[in-house]
Amino acid sequence: QVQLVESGGGLVQPGGSLRLSCAASGFDLDDYAIGWFRQAPGKERDWVACISSSDGSTYYADSVKGRFTISRDNAKNTLYLQMNSLKPEDTAVYYCAATWVFEVTMEANDYDYWGQGTQVTVSS
Repeated sequence: QVQLVESGGGLVQPGGSLRLSCAASGFDLDDYAIGWFRQAPGKERDWVACISSSDGSTYYADSVKGRFTISRDNAKNTLYLQMNSLKPEDTAVYYCAATWVFEVTMEANDYDYWGQGTQVTVSS
């Protein structure tokens, strides 16, 4: 059974850091394009970052570039999102996702598998 399970969310002060994890089971992450999305209350789900299945290249939304780092541990079959210099506008539910069809994509509709989400709240 294909499953993605996120963890690592929580409450953090502005300027702080969090690392999100996304454990995959039922498939090998390195065969898939994988990404992180986020959804704030009352807003659409936005793309945050992704890793290409073909060469491992990473891509970031302008809003997080230089602050967030996406990575993958193939031995643990786990995806990570290191978030530094967090801002209140980063507050959202964060989701990991995977797709077999595309080598790399920033479109939520292109992803086949999704985790349940983990809440990140940035507030003083």
